[in-house]
Amino acid sequence: MDNGGVSKDLKTVTWKLKPGIKWSDGSDFTADDVVFTYQYMSDPKTAATDSANAEGVADVTAKDPQTVVVTWKDPNPNPYQLFVSGQGNIIQKKQFQDFMAEKAKDAPGNLKPIGTGPYKVSDFKPGDVVAYEINDQFRNKDQPFFKNVQIKGGGDATAAARAVFQTGEFDYGWNLQVEAQVLNQMLQAGKGELVTAVSPNVERLLINFADPNAPGDERSEPDTKHPFFTDLKVRQAFAMAVDRKSMAEQLYGPAGKATCNIVAAPEDYSSKNTDSMDVCKYDVAKANQLLDEAGWAKGGDGIRAKDGVKMSVLYQTTVNPLRQKEQDIVKAGWQQLGVSVELKSVDAGVFFSSDAGNPDTSGHFYTDVEMYTNGSEQPDPTNYLAAWTTGQIASKANGWRLPNYHRYSNPEYDGLWSQLKAETDAAKRKDLIIKMNDILVSQVVVIPLVARTQPTDGKSKQLQGIKPNPWDSVLWNVAEWTKTQ
Repeated sequence: MDNGGVSKDLKTVTWKLKPGIKWSDGSDFTADDVVFTYQYMSDPKTAATDSANAEGVADVTAKDPQTVVVTWKDPNPNPYQLFVSGQGNIIQKKQFQDFMAEKAKDAPGNLKPIGTGPYKVSDFKPGDVVAYEINDQFRNKDQPFFKNVQIKGGGDATAAARAVFQTGEFDYGWNLQVEAQVLNQMLQAGKGELVTAVSPNVERLLINFADPNAPGDERSEPDTKHPFFTDLKVRQAFAMAVDRKSMAEQLYGPAGKATCNIVAAPEDYSSKNTDSMDVCKYDVAKANQLLDEAGWAKGGDGIRAKDGVKMSVLYQTTVNPLRQKEQDIVKAGWQQLGVSVELKSVDAGVFFSSDAGNPDTSGHFYTDVEMYTNGSEQPDPTNYLAAWTTGQIASKANGWRLPNYHRYSNPEYDGLWSQLKAETDAAKRKDLIIKMNDILVSQVVVIPLVARTQPTDGKSKQLQGIKPNPWDSVLWNVAEWTKTQ
């Protein structure tokens, strides 16, 4: 506010662009590109994964070629909602202007984007590898320091860790969700070291409120209803049969701790109310009682059923030895309830892709339960909490790209999120964040498992300049990375 960047009424934010910035094709980066990015991402037909960041925006205008003004419909206490952090990317108007709305998925720039960063894409094979070369238009002429950079996708975390810590084949390994004991053994080779930072990320189970077995095009569509997860008592029972403590201690060690909060960081926003919630306590006996009360009776085969429907669950996550052991722990608890549990593992390159034609993506959610890690991309969790609002429900109509994979809709939650968007008092904002967390937990929309307080990456001891940052991509400062001989 002091320099006018944020108006006193919190309704406008003025951004000044650094002068002289060029796109990697040599053209000028201007305010028109920023305005276009807003228009592109806010168009519902584009179905942008970051569309929630544009919620509440009245207008984005170019005051001049180097000045952008964002105007909010109501006072917004979070000036960093739009164009900041890992979801704040700006795209080039010239490259994408002919691919608005439904055409967005066909844009050549999706596979070879023009950017302003230190490297530019030279080759991209989805689900496999992306190769970069130096961007000779980069703003800092003494950076970057590598002629080429290659990022390899797919595979599994254990193989990635081995490639950094033991063979030295790779310089960096991201998100090494590997058992602490296995990581420690690999580190003995002496080639690499861990990269850790405090994090908002939570490993969680997502409950599907839609029917993943509905016929044809209705599969997991939001207007269908899950055969038993629509019953709160059933969801409560499933939550109470999950042994978070054993999972955290046996598999994560110092890299994570058991949690029942979906907002785990910053600490000030972490709810204390969940400590006393029944759904946060491991109690198989109580869970069985709840299912009895809900009318799900065990048959001769030990599997519960009601009105001719058996309590059978398909539970998916990525291919990862640690996650497969997590699945085993969860399955063991649910089997004690009389639930038939089938486990499914999907290659991470497929699971996390936005391929509308692949039924195994997390967005399609064609199973009853799925598991992965996610967290807020900035200290203010407003955008993150939008992922459970009705307006962000994933469906075939939006290419399953919106973040509410649960197909969860709750007017009370939507109302609290709307209040959070407009509330300027810090104490009241904290209360709203905690209330929203508590709704998601008490209603068992999501089952938080492990707060990954030290999400583990690995790097070669020769690689220098890494600065862990829990609120952005690990590559946020890749221009500064160097390697010693």
